[in-house]
Amino acid sequence: MPHPSDTAATGPEEDPQPFPMPPPGSMGPPPQYPRLRRECPLAKVATPFGAPAWYATRYDDVRDLLADDRFVRPTIEDWPPGPDADRGPGLLTMMELEGPRHAALRQALARPFSVRAVRRRRPALRAAADHLLERFTTTGPPGDLVSGFCEPFPLLATCELVGIPYDDRDFFLPPADAALGALITLPEGREATHQLRAYMESLLDRLGRTPGDDILSVLVRACDHGAVDRQSVLAFGLSMLVAGYRTTTMFLANAALALLSEPERYARLLRDRALLPAAVEELLRFLPVQNGVIVLQAQQDVALHGRTVRAGEAVLPVLAAANRDERVFPAADRLLLDRSSNPHLAFGRGPHNCIGAHLARAQMSVGLEALLVRLPRLRLTGEPPAWEDHSPIRSPLTLPVTW
Repeated sequence: MPHPSDTAATGPEEDPQPFPMPPPGSMGPPPQYPRLRRECPLAKVATPFGAPAWYATRYDDVRDLLADDRFVRPTIEDWPPGPDADRGPGLLTMMELEGPRHAALRQALARPFSVRAVRRRRPALRAAADHLLERFTTTGPPGDLVSGFCEPFPLLATCELVGIPYDDRDFFLPPADAALGALITLPEGREATHQLRAYMESLLDRLGRTPGDDILSVLVRACDHGAVDRQSVLAFGLSMLVAGYRTTTMFLANAALALLSEPERYARLLRDRALLPAAVEELLRFLPVQNGVIVLQAQQDVALHGRTVRAGEAVLPVLAAANRDERVFPAADRLLLDRSSNPHLAFGRGPHNCIGAHLARAQMSVGLEALLVRLPRLRLTGEPPAWEDHSPIRSPLTLPVTW
């Protein structure tokens, strides 16, 4: 952790700063990041629903906080505190599981999410991408790349792997998106968590009667043998519904926009496909999908930068800000497709690092490669994308393209 003298101590009377938001009509990042990293690396901010929290923006701080056992990840029901004490079971995902239950679940998932297992799935991923792009190109040009490819591809891939019926998407997508956006719309997010929990409970019951060869069926059988408990299996299923595919759809849409907004970037990957693995890592670093949505709750008083995070208070370690830290990444605000040293934190760190990191990388690389092969003349139409400007995590809702 940086030395406390970096920032003068402040008392509890400090007024929270406005919550950093991306400029309207863009993916971001928020323009406050450089100043916060330089002048106030641990800033008290007013979250959009009113509860204050500490906002950490430097790479070293974010990296250390993610693995600091003095903090836990509260559920949407547990933080922020409020008068409605009886909120129900809520949304417990893998991110909030702790201790032996979390370790047992990750052990059960280690094989299906391993590098080897994901490598075996790459042909199926490519077939799904080609099928979607073939259907997309039959109705254009022009077309909307988000609805035609960036949305359905990761969702289809995740559903097939995990065992969530793709045909149920019209039912579970709206509450899943509401839960993911709960930092903005807390009451709606809490209501959505109850809907998702009921859906996943029903799905686990179905898979218990008629199991398949998907991951949820494997976990249901492991639950029957006592290797994991039912609530942990439920937590995994809810994680897949809320974030297992959505962050990848956002990454793909933002990646396509970043590459096509400066056509030489797309052309460079066309000329040199061997650059794609490094380019994917750089896109993961550069794209600001995670703008302050990880919540850590202090279990004891913690001193940082001359300030004291009190027990019960929340810290938001901002991955997107850490990934733009000039101390770690030279030319941090430039997208350098051939960047060689790239220790980004897009998948977190510590015991709660993203277990689906290998799968997400495969989906991004396969998806981008399919675009390059099938649509070498892909370009923006000039019609501006649509955006949801009320959320801190952004990707274009539409991306008009031609080819």
